[in-house]
Amino acid sequence: MCLIPAGAPSDATYYDTFASEHLATALFTKVTVTMTLRFAALGMILGALVSPVAEGSAATARAISTIDLSKPFATRSPWRFTATQGEDVEGLSGEEAPGPVSLCISNNNGQSCRPDADDILTPEDGKDAFSEPHVLGNVALVHPSDTTTLLLVEIGSFSAMNGDRRVATQLFGYDRGRDVFTRVYAHVTRKNNNQEIRYIAKGVLRGFVISAEPTSDAPFGFWIIVNRSVASGVYKQVLRYRSATTYGDGNRLAVIDSEMPGIQRRLGLWRVGQPLPLPQSGCANPHMLHGALRC
Repeated sequence: MCLIPAGAPSDATYYDTFASEHLATALFTKVTVTMTLRFAALGMILGALVSPVAEGSAATARAISTIDLSKPFATRSPWRFTATQGEDVEGLSGEEAPGPVSLCISNNNGQSCRPDADDILTPEDGKDAFSEPHVLGNVALVHPSDTTTLLLVEIGSFSAMNGDRRVATQLFGYDRGRDVFTRVYAHVTRKNNNQEIRYIAKGVLRGFVISAEPTSDAPFGFWIIVNRSVASGVYKQVLRYRSATTYGDGNRLAVIDSEMPGIQRRLGLWRVGQPLPLPQSGCANPHMLHGALRC
């Protein structure tokens, strides 16, 4: 088995990990209660027992990220982002796993959370073992332009037995006229086959979001998808192509780094003969080979 971390080199061997989404666990609890009390008295006893348990469960959730959104977005009401996480739980293969993560963007102290930021990991055909967030990634205020601020939130699901998991990136913007936050970008992928979703914070692609997804047929490479904000503030796809980068090509750069010249050339931002776009890190003197950037 080969477990490939997110952002790993592009020459990793392809493994089909998508079948892991069909893993599931079942927990069976059997409680037998024998009483001779009257029904009304039984109801009072159960009520007394259940309430403290529920309150205790809620009390175990701890805040792991909180951001005051009112100042950076100049909101009309006191908006705040809060992420909480419950106690560790049993994972899909019986191991100890991080507890569930709850995300809330609220202007009423968490009484209601708008928009629903927790549902992004749920596929169209309904909830499964990988629908609930259990990992909070990067949470940050980002600036696609000098006059625009967005909230970036990355989350991940339970890990499968092979270490793969469902991951998502979301961007939220503020509509001052309606005094609401809305999701302007969202994408979900896996992680074990060099998939990546990257927000570009600086440079000629500032504010763009690039994703790399493995192809399903030979020659095994990646679909490179580029999204950017349009006039409405919502992100739209502006580019999609099959990568020059392939599995087993000996390139140790991350896929998006190796494809950066091709991305920028297709967008009219770079041409052959100009200085090469430098990788995000780890390679000061890259070169081009077979249409991809290499180190």
